[in-house]
Amino acid sequence: MATNKKQKEEKKTSQCKYIFVVGGVISGVGKGITASSIARILSDKGRKVTSMKIDPYINIDAGTMNPTEHGEVFVLDDGYETDQDMGNYERFLEVSLSSDNYMTTGRVYQSVIERERNLEYKGKCVEVVPHIPLEVIARIEHARDISQANVVIIEIGGTVGEYQNMLFLEAARMMKIKHKKDVFFVMVSFLPIPSKIGEMKTKPTQHAVRTLNASGIQPDIIIARSKVPLDKKRKEKISMFCNIPEENVISAPDVDSIYDIPINFEKEGLGDMICKSTGMTCSITPNKSSKEWAKFAKSAHLNKKEVHIAVIGKYFNTGEFTLADSYISVIEAIKYSSYSSGAKPILTWVSAVDFEKDPKKVKILKNYDGIIVPGGFGSRGIEGILKAIKYARIHNIPYLGLCYGMQLLVIEYARNVLGLKDANTLEINPKSSAIVIDVMRDQKEKIKNSNMGGSMRLGAYPAKLKKGTIAEKAYKTSSISERHRHRYEVSNNYREDLEKAGLVFSGVSPDGKLCEIAELPQTEHPFFLGTQFHPEFKAHPLHPHPLFSAFIKACLKNKK
Repeated sequence: MATNKKQKEEKKTSQCKYIFVVGGVISGVGKGITASSIARILSDKGRKVTSMKIDPYINIDAGTMNPTEHGEVFVLDDGYETDQDMGNYERFLEVSLSSDNYMTTGRVYQSVIERERNLEYKGKCVEVVPHIPLEVIARIEHARDISQANVVIIEIGGTVGEYQNMLFLEAARMMKIKHKKDVFFVMVSFLPIPSKIGEMKTKPTQHAVRTLNASGIQPDIIIARSKVPLDKKRKEKISMFCNIPEENVISAPDVDSIYDIPINFEKEGLGDMICKSTGMTCSITPNKSSKEWAKFAKSAHLNKKEVHIAVIGKYFNTGEFTLADSYISVIEAIKYSSYSSGAKPILTWVSAVDFEKDPKKVKILKNYDGIIVPGGFGSRGIEGILKAIKYARIHNIPYLGLCYGMQLLVIEYARNVLGLKDANTLEINPKSSAIVIDVMRDQKEKIKNSNMGGSMRLGAYPAKLKKGTIAEKAYKTSSISERHRHRYEVSNNYREDLEKAGLVFSGVSPDGKLCEIAELPQTEHPFFLGTQFHPEFKAHPLHPHPLFSAFIKACLKNKK
């Protein structure tokens, strides 16, 4: 019996395929989108797919990372704070992932050290190799078991040749020994075209592959990223010098929409190539989902009706550049709802600091069909955002505030309608005589003890909606579940006064103590609404988020 059970487990394990995605030459080459696209393709071919991200940071999670340096922090249903690529995985696969699908160097080391302290290694000398790679492998196999997937796609963060991801590459090499033909490697590499030379160069990719070879890994497929498609000569050179068949060199030129990438990969035969190389049985007939995806991707190019949205935020500038990745989920949520409404979104990044330096500049907002204030922390640009919110309220411009955007909506209303000129949030001004946004009760001790990492109100929580409100009409239900990431909330000491002054708290926690959504009735304003949660985290390409869709419809109506 024991032997039969072991054989069944081994058979189940061997049926699973593991696809590692690594990057070469430069960072930001598109590993996350490549991994997401492969996941989408294989899912549409009938495989049960799950995706994982390995980040080479000592941070335990992504929650303490600066968004202007690292991009958006994406929160999962179970409250884990992750890298923005986890958002891409969820959006492309249209699933909800968990903390089992994400790991960092810090988290892996923490687990190994905790196990050593608990004598789980039974007195052995615990070493970086093999115990760190073995922990990585155990986590990958655990994610496989939890999801019951027969394909696990693992993106290894960083670039080949960096010290930080060496142990993860070692884990991948060891998995190849353990699972043999079930482990597959995809390298996403960059092919530059120097402007003064005018010729696409393959040499950096050749060096990247040899560096990967030095780790004991040979890529099975090379995704060649460049401005333009590869020609036959470049494919021949990569094939010859990187030791892979020419048909395994996939051209990945720059595209206007990332949602074209799975379609372009399929034109190159990537899905069938992976299925054939790994011995998987895959559907050859396009399913309903793939047809819907193709239709969605096409809408990104065909929609001509423009909707102009001003995104007023804090995390835009990094040196001389604008980092839209700080709000990537918000951007994508806007796209999904716009496309489904037959519109093309035109986004403008507006720095709130500009309105503080010159209050008259707030009048530029009259040129937009709608205004969004996404989440954030700290005092920078706050007075400028409050000026923008007041302008949107007075001039009937559709407004959507997310997390901090809702808290500032409440502060603006308290100041300019309720008459509490000193109204503020405890986070910004603890000495204010009217703290309308206060720290959550369970957060006070954490802040006092500087217990900041992973300690906010995080993850999915339920809420009840008030009948007849904008929120209830958008969701078409009275009960919802949304993801949170905050320490502060609307103070119940001022809630009754705010409601008497006309502000409607249309969404509250089941116990009625936490304000989840604030809005003005449509008799007072076409769309003036803020959420304490982050609805953007649950927006998917084929299933736009209802609140974003309601906002876009209001913007289009305002345009008319």
